[in-house]
Amino acid sequence: MFPTHSQPLVTAPAETALLAMLLAEGPLSRVELARRVGLSGTAITKAARPLIDDGYLHELPPERTAPGAGRPVNPLAVTVDREFFLGVKVSADALYAVVCDLRAGVRATTGRLLGADRSPAAVCALVHDSVELLLSRDPGFRKRIRHLGIAVSGDVDRPAGRVRYSVLPGWQDVPLAELVAERTGFNVIVENDVKAITSAEHWFGEGIGTEHFALVTIGAGIGSGLVVNGRLVAGAYGVAGELGHISIDPNGPRCHCGQTGCVEAAASSSAILARVRNATGLAGLDFDGAVDLARSGDPAARESFARAGRAIGTGIATLVNLFGPERVVVTGEGLDAYDLLGTPIKDAYAAHTFKAAANCPLTLRPLPWEDWARGAAVLGIQALFP
Repeated sequence: MFPTHSQPLVTAPAETALLAMLLAEGPLSRVELARRVGLSGTAITKAARPLIDDGYLHELPPERTAPGAGRPVNPLAVTVDREFFLGVKVSADALYAVVCDLRAGVRATTGRLLGADRSPAAVCALVHDSVELLLSRDPGFRKRIRHLGIAVSGDVDRPAGRVRYSVLPGWQDVPLAELVAERTGFNVIVENDVKAITSAEHWFGEGIGTEHFALVTIGAGIGSGLVVNGRLVAGAYGVAGELGHISIDPNGPRCHCGQTGCVEAAASSSAILARVRNATGLAGLDFDGAVDLARSGDPAARESFARAGRAIGTGIATLVNLFGPERVVVTGEGLDAYDLLGTPIKDAYAAHTFKAAANCPLTLRPLPWEDWARGAAVLGIQALFP
């Protein structure tokens, strides 16, 4: 049986460490688990027993690690279909939803365009319809899902389940977790979309095995998520890691947040497009047209992208200097124009990182919209832990 609706699956430190390790890097033998987690073999066996009994872990058939290495071992593995998790990403004009298994493998997806009505009530209705569609795909989903994660841009108060401010749907002070829980009956977790996908990459992607990790998104907005000492950093007010709203130019353009010279005001896709339109006089140009113009060699368009790249690179360097991650993943829809942004990003990054901080690699990681919804589902997986 499941634990009660809001109760974590694991509470003991040994169980927590064991399950977290197997989710990220299993299957593993008890000997290897003991080495990695820093516990005795007896402690590993004791911690694994309730998880095996509850069906979250199972033993694989015995295998020898090497000829003459002694008796075969039975690696422990996560039973991925023991529980499933719903994830929803709310973007500027669409909603994407997925069902994931215990190791964040995507089992089902759906996408719906938002209508003209972007109110919380209208979006909650669309979340409900998308969830019902996904649940109908497999009879096992409905009886094995407790948690629904929602990722949305902007200032999110995760403990309270509230969206304090989100420019894309135009929301302020929305009790989103409460509204969706009333419609669906699930335990709902709401998080900033960049923080959610940072958690997913740290647990199940490029950040596996790192204690200090950062993810930066470029596109309609400029965002970042930070992992320090193995934990996602929210900060005292829930807005830690807002790379897009670091002011790098006091004489720069006004940002929608009210500040001047933010990275986002200089480097978002809308900021780039506005500069290209102003420089060329092509008021009807769209972003794809601006990309094509820059790729064709138009100097004003190319400089608009280069300016954005320099702002992003400076912002990433500031982040790396302050927090010292082992790795930075750069992602987002803006990667489609990375051939125009990449060199300025790297040049500015190299110019502004301090000494050995420049050794931190930047890894490009294209992520489709479904992966953002997967990041929301990982919020539910994390809810299994205290």
